[in-house]
Formats: sequence, C-alpha cells, structure tokens
Amino acid sequence: MNTNLRRILMVLAVALMAGCAATADPSRDGSDPLESYNRAMFAFNEAADKAVFKPVAQAYQTVLPDPVIGGIGNFFSNLNDVVVLANDLLQLKFHQAVMDSGRIVCNTTFGVLGLFDVASRVELPKHYEDFGQTLGFWGVGEGYYVVLPFLGPSTVRDTVGRVGDAFADPLVWGTDSDAVQWSLWGLNFVDQRAALLRVERAFAGAQIDPYSFRRSAYLQQRRNLVYDGNPPKPDFEFDAGSAKPAP
Repeated sequence: MNTNLRRILMVLAVALMAGCAATADPSRDGSDPLESYNRAMFAFNEAADKAVFKPVAQAYQTVLPDPVIGGIGNFFSNLNDVVVLANDLLQLKFHQAVMDSGRIVCNTTFGVLGLFDVASRVELPKHYEDFGQTLGFWGVGEGYYVVLPFLGPSTVRDTVGRVGDAFADPLVWGTDSDAVQWSLWGLNFVDQRAALLRVERAFAGAQIDPYSFRRSAYLQQRRNLVYDGNPPKPDFEFDAGSAKPAP
C-alpha cells in the first residue's frame, strides 16, 4: 500500500507543479501557456516511445494472436468498468450506473473474468467515465494543457482526476503484491499502446505538427466526454466597431 500511496502523491505533485508553473508566465498564449515545457516533454515521450514502447507494442502485436489480444483488452476494460461505475454515481448517472453494474457482473461471470465481452452482446454497451470528467461535470475548469512524462496529454484537471481514479481502480487495490500489480500495469500499458499502432499508420503520411494535432485531438475528445458528446459552443468576442455590414 505504501507503493500505491507514493504513486498517488507523485501524480498529485505533478498536477500541483503544473498549476503553479502555469501562473508564472501569463504573457504566453492562453491556449497553451506551458507550450515550451510541453513540447520538450512531448519530444522526450516520443523518443522514449520510439526507443522502447513502440517496439515492445509491435512485438506484442506480432507474437500474440488476435483473440488473445482481444481477451487481454476485454479483461482490462472490465476492470476499468469499476472506475466507470464509481464515476457514474459521482455524476448522478444512476441509469448508466445500473447498466455498468450489469456489465461488470455479466462479464466477470459469463465472460470469464472479463476475457469475453458478453455484456455488449446483450445491449449493455461500454461507457467511458473517469474522475476528470466528474470534476468537469461539477464545474471544475480543465486548467492548462500539460504533457505528463510517459503518460502523455493531460490537463491539470485530468491529472488530478487520475489520483481520484486510483482509489477506485482494481489494479491498485485488487492485489497486495507489488510484482503482480506492476506486471498488470505494464501489460495494460503495452496493450493500450498496441491499440494505437493502427491509428498511427492512418496519419503517417499527413503533413501536420504532431504536437499541435495531439493537443487539439485530446482537448476535443475530453470536452466531448465531459459533455456526453454535446459540448457548448465556444464564446467568440464580437467587435461591432470593426465589423462590416453584410452585402
């Protein structure tokens, strides 16, 4: 448990440092005031991914047959449904909480500890809720965009949200063995990284700034999740003095 506590405090410290650093230079672009740091950390993550994580994910995808990879993904998705359920309740989504409770029971029993996604076949679809979304639901602003070491895109709100999710995550409290826990964390990380390989290939030839693209994609995705697919339209300032009448 001491290891888990240190991990939680470490993530919280990163969030707090990001928030403090963000106030140090208000003259920068308000959409990404930490861009200098973020780009440096993005480059570090890309180098680490190219050297270690991507080759491991490619080997994982090559060695294991698709049914096995699918089963591993389903297993971790089933564990994640516990986190989803906790945030359903915190967001007062009681109907969805009943559905997600049914998913957990159905996949844990008939799906053999979640290796098979039986629930989706009986019209209990997968939902995506986390504590970052819960904070957004209750009106907490997303804060500045920040790139975390190894974990990638985030915001101050979502970084703090990771701490909240850790308390509900079965990967944290489900075992007393650090070796088993880290092995499961590692396997989950590799499985998620392997799932991105196909997406990467789709954008391989696009002439885009990878940092800006990933930042934009992440922020849009998170806003869609917080508002359940219906984010409010952005407010635009209108300068009547400079406007020209329509022809």
